[in-house]
Amino acid sequence: LYRSVGLYRVPETFIRDFTVRLEPGSGFGRIAASIRIDSPAGKPPAAGEAVLEIPELGVKRRISVIEGAGALTFEAVPELWSPDNPKLYDVVLSYGTDTVRDRIGFREISVSGREILLNGRPVFLKGMSVHEESLIHGKAVTEQERREIIRIAKDLGCTYLRLAHYPHSEAMARLADEAGLMLWEEIPVYWAVDFANPDTYADAENQLSELIVRDRNRASVIIWSVGNENPDTDERLSFMSRLAMKAKELDPTRPVSAACLVNHVKNVIEDRLEAYLDIIGLNEYYGWYDPEFGRLVELFTNSAPEKPVVICEFGAGARAGFHGTKDELFTEECQKYVYELQIGTIRRIPYVRGMSPWILYDFRCPRRFNRYQEGYNRKGLLAVDMNTKKLAYDVLRVFYRGMK
Repeated sequence: LYRSVGLYRVPETFIRDFTVRLEPGSGFGRIAASIRIDSPAGKPPAAGEAVLEIPELGVKRRISVIEGAGALTFEAVPELWSPDNPKLYDVVLSYGTDTVRDRIGFREISVSGREILLNGRPVFLKGMSVHEESLIHGKAVTEQERREIIRIAKDLGCTYLRLAHYPHSEAMARLADEAGLMLWEEIPVYWAVDFANPDTYADAENQLSELIVRDRNRASVIIWSVGNENPDTDERLSFMSRLAMKAKELDPTRPVSAACLVNHVKNVIEDRLEAYLDIIGLNEYYGWYDPEFGRLVELFTNSAPEKPVVICEFGAGARAGFHGTKDELFTEECQKYVYELQIGTIRRIPYVRGMSPWILYDFRCPRRFNRYQEGYNRKGLLAVDMNTKKLAYDVLRVFYRGMK
């Protein structure tokens, strides 16, 4: 165990799950609430009334519960949550002797053509990818370290973080709610999983379902991702398309994406999974793994997606303090040059509506054992201490802070 464990004492009949959110397409003027009640085994499903309160909005509504579930929509005009204004409301829901409380932001996230819309307005997702990893504490990241990640992201000018490549702690989403950072959350369906194995699919669907149920009240979470970097095969298409449809079934209010969409042979953004996604995720390392940077320009020229594209990953390795020419691998100058090339190209592509370079800070990686990496992935803009900035840090900071 590397996360906190808590025990909750609940009544025999208790609130198992609930959602409170803006009703999509309501003009930001209606709130939708749902509740699910758990009754003791052998007893009939709960029937009665739940009470929903949002004191700051003057809301007190009764929700009819029939066979253990209830739902309600009603008019209300909350102040909208956004990175510029991360407004949260105290929400109280009661049924019988059980009461739950939460702090919830109200906002609408949607896709229209090639645009990502937050509260009806186009946004560019200015982001970074992050791992749940600490030099001192390993996977047992502390609240102080999470707050430091958010502080650094805000200093960079980020409005968005990609939480890769697995469900991070619920605490991160709650802190992002408070700080006004949008989040991409995903499950660990990457590389060569056994797509033909029904047990593998059951595991993936379970992880996705638990993640969505856990975080669908978090205003910060704007994208569910069903996977990362896997090849286009029939088995994979069946596997991941079912995951995408499951995400939409559990939560039709958020876009679904996946970071795995590029045909390297044709050098074009192309993948059969795209038909099931709302946002096209793209990992590309032109200027690093593929030294021919001109292929990125060619990729964008060859491609004509009808949906928004988010560059989920790009980057280059650099050992902090190691200096040389821009053509010398693992120098800070090389990483800086790759960022300059990437930003100079990406900023001109109208269908690219966000990016989350790889990665905020260096992290342990047992696959990386050359003389520059020594057991670490060195693509961080910060060294593993989360303090030492590399030259590329300021390149991205200037770009993000200069965007309107």
